[in-house]
Amino acid sequence: MTPNNLKELLHAVKTGSTSVEDAVEKLRHFPFQDLGCAQVDHHRELRQGMPEVIYGEGKSVEQIIRIMTAMASNGSNVLVTRLSEERGSELGAAFPAACYHADARCLTLEQSALEPRGRGKIIVVSAGTSDIPVAAEALVTARFLGNEVSHLYDVGVSGIHRLLAHRQSLCSAAVIIVVAGMEGALPSVVGGLVDRPVIAVPTSVGYGASFGGIAALLGMLNSCASGVTVVNIDNGFGAACAASLMVRI
Repeated sequence: MTPNNLKELLHAVKTGSTSVEDAVEKLRHFPFQDLGCAQVDHHRELRQGMPEVIYGEGKSVEQIIRIMTAMASNGSNVLVTRLSEERGSELGAAFPAACYHADARCLTLEQSALEPRGRGKIIVVSAGTSDIPVAAEALVTARFLGNEVSHLYDVGVSGIHRLLAHRQSLCSAAVIIVVAGMEGALPSVVGGLVDRPVIAVPTSVGYGASFGGIAALLGMLNSCASGVTVVNIDNGFGAACAASLMVRI
């Protein structure tokens, strides 16, 4: 339940267009709903400003359907992350109005218009094409959370002129999410060019010595660019959540 949903319900009770009994029925599973396999937190958006999101990896399709059904019946928009195309197709059959985002490995079910929440644009930048799945997860999540978003892909430091050609666009952002694997140098470069918050996302992309993203993670944690914030390996979702909070301040 969003703050607007609750305000509308209370106003309906006040004006008499909804009975107290009907309001109680709508709030029956508030603030959480026990499904056995999950306890759905309907209160989260009211409490934190961001809704519950379903992490799809490790859950069965049946479990995800149960959770989505509980959220959808409460009037919520739904975001499911880390879904293969096959599992996304199965969920799409159960929820025809849902949209599967192949690059991001995410599925969204939008029952109501996404409410604009941010006070500026979030730009998602990726170093290489292989980093796009993580960058796209950040992009879809940031949009789902009500932000104006755009992306800039394949502008890594091996061809720095590709990044510099977009410097004006970077400087227009409120927050920049920078996604990179290999040695993870791109966030430091971006951080040295702009006076905006930079959220660095290390990816598990790279050859053996990248150690599944640990090399990029350590490189970003040791960035010489002041103010670069780092999230966990492949965590595009977490970067988008952090950026969303920043642009609401």
